[in-house]
Amino acid sequence: MRDPADLYELHPGFDDIVGPVMLVCLDGFVDAGQAGRQTSEWLFERFTAEKVATFDTDRLVDYRDHRPTMTFVENTWTEYKAPEIGLYRMHDDEGTPFLILHGPEPDHEWELFVAAVHRLVERFAVSLSLSVNGIPMAVPHTRPVTVTPHSTRPELVAGHTPWIGRVEVPAGAVSLLEYRLGELDHDFIGYAVHVPSYLAQSQYPRAAIAAIGYLTAATGLAIPTDDMEETARAADVEIAEQVAASEEIQRVVANLERQYDDIVSSRAESEGDSRSFGTDEEGLPTADELGAELERFLAEREGDGNG
Repeated sequence: MRDPADLYELHPGFDDIVGPVMLVCLDGFVDAGQAGRQTSEWLFERFTAEKVATFDTDRLVDYRDHRPTMTFVENTWTEYKAPEIGLYRMHDDEGTPFLILHGPEPDHEWELFVAAVHRLVERFAVSLSLSVNGIPMAVPHTRPVTVTPHSTRPELVAGHTPWIGRVEVPAGAVSLLEYRLGELDHDFIGYAVHVPSYLAQSQYPRAAIAAIGYLTAATGLAIPTDDMEETARAADVEIAEQVAASEEIQRVVANLERQYDDIVSSRAESEGDSRSFGTDEEGLPTADELGAELERFLAEREGDGNG
């Protein structure tokens, strides 16, 4: 294998970084409700980011598959927004430093990229790495947001009852990073936040708020979400209007509520119940059918001048 250090450039002035946690926020794979993207956007909006290292995106990103944007004004190109994968340092509300690995998911050289990140984890003695994303689940938006946690050691997610048994899914660069770091005895926790399947293609702020809650609980970082509540409340109102406008959606939500409550009740009575949501969906519309219904509703609102 080529030298992983050739894949990134370290910037000067960060020799004092020792033992921080590292959040891994790479866009491009499964992220229902944009839970992961909203989380990273919130962090960059709230905290000052100092770039610690820059990765060679020319080697990692397929530009024809994920084309960057350029700006054209009248008769000339005025701006090119190149993709960036970087490692940044931020400080939370109490001044505690942490790292965030941010950018598009690499298309190429996954193993070399993972090895490069491992070099940085070793260099800065990262104490814990974490990731968040959203996954579509047969859950109602009217109940608390749940999560499927996963980790490199069972002790890291003790107290969380699994919602999902054995399943094979397409790999992602972040999942491979978690797996490889685990092989090298580094701690990593991932939080897959459950997003109602009928909201998977929309921005769902409640998922991002929940994601940050799981991150702060695991790390002790001070990352308030009070300012996100206004956006979440506006989204809640919009969802309620969509549900009220469709009897079909109301029926689906009611069925999901019953299913959710039955599972929670069963677990309260008997610990260790490993059934997942969505095991009995006979008669329910598919996510595509329900999504089409929501799209029709939004189109009608726009046609009425309410969009």
